[in-house]
Amino acid sequence: MLITYGETMVLVTAVSQDERPGLDFFPLTCEFFEKTYAAGKIPGGFFKREARQRDEEILTCRLMDRPLRPLFPDGFKKDTQIIATVLSSDKLNKADVLAMTGASAALHLSDIPWNGPLAGVRVGRIDGEFVAYPTVEQLTNSDMDMVVACSRDAIVMVEGGAAEATETEIIDALMFAHETAQPILDLIEKIRAAVGKPKREFVAPQLDEAIKRRVSEIADPPLASATRVTNKKARYDGYSTIKKQVSETLLAELGPEKYLAAERLVKAEFEERKAHIVRSYVLDEGKRIDGRDGRSIRPIACEAGLLPRVHGSALFQRGETQAIVTTTLGTSTDEQKIDSLMGESWKRFYLHYNFPPFSTGETKPMRGPGRREIGHGALAERALSRMVPPADQFPYTIRIVSETLESNGSSSMAAVCGGCLSLMDAGVPIKAPVAGIAMGLIMEGDKYAILSDILGDEDHLGDMDFKVCGTARGVTAIQMDIKIAGLSRHILVQALEQARDGRLHILGKMLETLPATRPDLSPHAPRITTFKVKPDQIRLIIGPGGKTIKGIVDQTGVSIDLEDDGTVNVASADADAVRKALDIIKGLTAEPEVGATYKGTVKRVADFGAFVEILPNIDGLLHISEMAHHRVERVEDLFKEGDSVEVKVVSVERDGKIRLSRKELLPVPEGMPERPSRDRGPRDRPERGGDRFARPERGPRPERGEGFERPERGPRPEGGERGPRPEGFERPERGPRPEGGERGPRPERGEGFERPERGPRPEGGERGPRPEGFERPERGPRPERGEGFERPERGPRPEGGERGPRPEGAERGPRPERPERATLRRGDTMSRRTAEQAPDAGAGGRGAPEERGSRPESSGAEQTPGDQDDGDRRS
Repeated sequence: MLITYGETMVLVTAVSQDERPGLDFFPLTCEFFEKTYAAGKIPGGFFKREARQRDEEILTCRLMDRPLRPLFPDGFKKDTQIIATVLSSDKLNKADVLAMTGASAALHLSDIPWNGPLAGVRVGRIDGEFVAYPTVEQLTNSDMDMVVACSRDAIVMVEGGAAEATETEIIDALMFAHETAQPILDLIEKIRAAVGKPKREFVAPQLDEAIKRRVSEIADPPLASATRVTNKKARYDGYSTIKKQVSETLLAELGPEKYLAAERLVKAEFEERKAHIVRSYVLDEGKRIDGRDGRSIRPIACEAGLLPRVHGSALFQRGETQAIVTTTLGTSTDEQKIDSLMGESWKRFYLHYNFPPFSTGETKPMRGPGRREIGHGALAERALSRMVPPADQFPYTIRIVSETLESNGSSSMAAVCGGCLSLMDAGVPIKAPVAGIAMGLIMEGDKYAILSDILGDEDHLGDMDFKVCGTARGVTAIQMDIKIAGLSRHILVQALEQARDGRLHILGKMLETLPATRPDLSPHAPRITTFKVKPDQIRLIIGPGGKTIKGIVDQTGVSIDLEDDGTVNVASADADAVRKALDIIKGLTAEPEVGATYKGTVKRVADFGAFVEILPNIDGLLHISEMAHHRVERVEDLFKEGDSVEVKVVSVERDGKIRLSRKELLPVPEGMPERPSRDRGPRDRPERGGDRFARPERGPRPERGEGFERPERGPRPEGGERGPRPEGFERPERGPRPEGGERGPRPERGEGFERPERGPRPEGGERGPRPEGFERPERGPRPERGEGFERPERGPRPEGGERGPRPEGAERGPRPERPERATLRRGDTMSRRTAEQAPDAGAGGRGAPEERGSRPESSGAEQTPGDQDDGDRRS
């Protein structure tokens, strides 16, 4: 059978083989496997294969087994195995309910005798409205999570938890689930009608009527007497004696061969007679095995804090059922990692239930926890989990362990009650105390009796095991298994109301022992202090390669947990160690506050002051003027590196620079006038008016100390104007600059000065006209070229400007003195040929044409401004 919901798919198969001889129980096995490929994951570990089943998978196996088992015919003893395999998971819809419904459908379609079908429904409640098959995300917002197995006419199995729901709300949820299941049951019937197999014929083996009567004659009188024995051991000894008497009597009467053939049926008949006497005793006389009526609770004894070295402990005893329960507190590193198809998650509260064989007077191999122990632990954990405070209020990982010391029914409920007391003894601020009670049912036709706080025999011989856990306000966990076809609404309502009365009685006994949670944790429990830092400060706590945090742990012995949101948890059983670690961490992450006083260490001394480390890796400047009220000539007169000094933070600049003052912490010497306040008041005052340049001279500015740097003012906004000058303002006249006058020597540029590039001149661009009357001053004689002088390359000559070869053997000879050149104004142009024909051109040029060689005609082209400028530079 392949069942799908959303994109979650589960394959369920059912197989039943031949009967194994000698079995006195029904060998039904239900298996549930989550394959990692269903969620697109590869398993971890060395072998990269799915390993043993996780607890969640085992709980799903039990969820499948419990509703299916009572619907097999009595006496059916053939090996039956149902396997559910998750093939695909959308990580939104859980597969456990699908496995339950798929197992029902697979059995119903098969030829295996079974009185189904069933349908599994998960019920949540969000904002007061019931939701069928809620997603994983919806369950986080739901105050109820219940799985219900429904037949056509009744509720068969219930498993779930709630946030203190009332009994009426529980009944409404069950009825909602039953209504939701009807279309699913219709679909299963349609599938069976289409492809189902005919059922095998099965007839339960019957004991000969004469032997049955003889068993009754021998066993009934002593069984009636043994049933009224209240002590479990004495009663069981009586049952064993009667059973042995029946076997010996029938062996003598029937002979060895005939008795051996009927031995298994004889033993089964003896159990039937015992169940009949116990059930009749309850229904006919209203009395139970231990003499109680249907609503009475066994005597309760509680004790808290009996183990000296554990964080919390309690002993809870109800009748002949006793459990010692401990609570252990840990840090976030002790959280349990859950790696399922839904993804990775962490569990900070978990409960482990142990049921050793000595608790029932038996001997068995001591292996790991069985399915029953895992299931009972999960029920008790669910009952208490909603009462545990959240991590932001109580940042501890909590583990509860219940050790069953003796058992005569309801040992899982003893784990709930003892677990609650141990939490209170450990100082865990639970929201409300929780108690649990197991209810039973004995039903013959229309006659029934609901039993409170059932014994082991009443569980074994009765028709229902209905466990209800909760506070005085409501139900926190519920589990119901039945051995009949189903329960009607009115029986469920009566059972829940009777369970509430019993739960309140048990809570009263518990609170007599420990009225409230202890105000302090055990001295042996770790002290966890939680505080927040900025997320970007986590690196300061960790340090390079974890060096800082390892140093803190080694120095103090604490445990430190860091969260990505900046939450820091520091834990240790030594409160002094926690305080020491907190001081170190807060010092690493502290930020200087203006006006606060710090005791710092001088890290560096300069002429203008001292740099003082006031916090780890945070320095401030103690200026020489802020060291004392009197004038300090040299910093070294007061401080040297390594000295301790108490300073006050005066200001913290935007760039992180910190100004410190020691002077403000010193008393003012007698006779020294107090310095007036320099507070200039608000800057949004009206304009002063008047001539701002008429203020008096300030005098020479005092020398800046060595290393003084003026803070940069930042660039002026691009293209920004200075704004309008005040009305009536006139810049004072600077006076005319002398025509062609010298500006005087330019001040020396600082080392490394570079003139900013002016950018290229537009191609062929004109310089523009010189001012009228402007004459370039004489440059004077050109200095002699030094030895090894090389003229820089002039670049290519304008197009058509080839000089041609120099005549062979021709020499320039000495260059004649250059006469004064004619004055040109900016913007004037003159062709090269015109310049050659100008007066004295031959004397002032580079030599006569005949000396310089022929020039192409194109040389007579008009000289460009660029050429003229280049000629100017060459001259």
